[in-house]
Amino acid sequence: MQSFINISVQQKLATLTFDRPERKNALRFETYAVLGDWFRQLANTSDIKAVVMTGAEDNFCSGGDVHDIIGPLTQFEMPELLEFTRMTSAVVQAMRACPQPMIAAVDGVCAGAGAALALACDIRFGTARSKTAFLFSRVGLAGCDMGVSTFLPRVIGLGRASELLYSGRAMDGEEAERWGFFNRLCSPDVLLGEAQAFALELANGPTVAHAMTKKMLQQEWNMSLQEALQAEAQAQAMCMTTQDFKRAYQAFVAKTQPVFEGN
Repeated sequence: MQSFINISVQQKLATLTFDRPERKNALRFETYAVLGDWFRQLANTSDIKAVVMTGAEDNFCSGGDVHDIIGPLTQFEMPELLEFTRMTSAVVQAMRACPQPMIAAVDGVCAGAGAALALACDIRFGTARSKTAFLFSRVGLAGCDMGVSTFLPRVIGLGRASELLYSGRAMDGEEAERWGFFNRLCSPDVLLGEAQAFALELANGPTVAHAMTKKMLQQEWNMSLQEALQAEAQAQAMCMTTQDFKRAYQAFVAKTQPVFEGN
């Protein structure tokens, strides 16, 4: 069975494309399995330093396919349902465990599980015409799928997240940028290029430091201030042992731009 995912790698940058345009890049059961496996392998890959996630032909991802996933789920018993929901959650867990920064390039429809995957990325670029909807409530499901109830309040605030998760309504791109869901709005014709250029800039940066930043941003959610300060002290001291830290200092002294090598 096809997963309808294309992955290309150029210059330390992986671009993952949901490629099922006739179904607005809807996900199938196989898609989740492939995503989970790839992200788990990515955590141990040294030649990929950043990831861009996007969709083919003017849409990001419309979520789980109504006929391939939603229909069968209505016939599953609890053990099968729990196996599925744990598999989808494992994809997000694998994404957050990866040291590589991840940028979502969102155009068109970004809904349901597709919106959850965009939200699980570190940074999101969008277009004014994009439509992002966490529409779980509209199909009788809770708005706590794939980490959404954890991530969304932290990105846009609790009140705004509550509105979106209760109503299931869509945000257009301008509202999504205003609320902080999108870091940047781009025109559709340059969206992917701008996301890739930004990701490549990160890929060419101090990747050990980026990985530590991603780890600490996540770990400090559940820490007290004292615990966070101690954890940051340890993390920063570890980064000070890297060659990239020394390269940055040497470049400053020489009044040149540092060339980071990721060690």
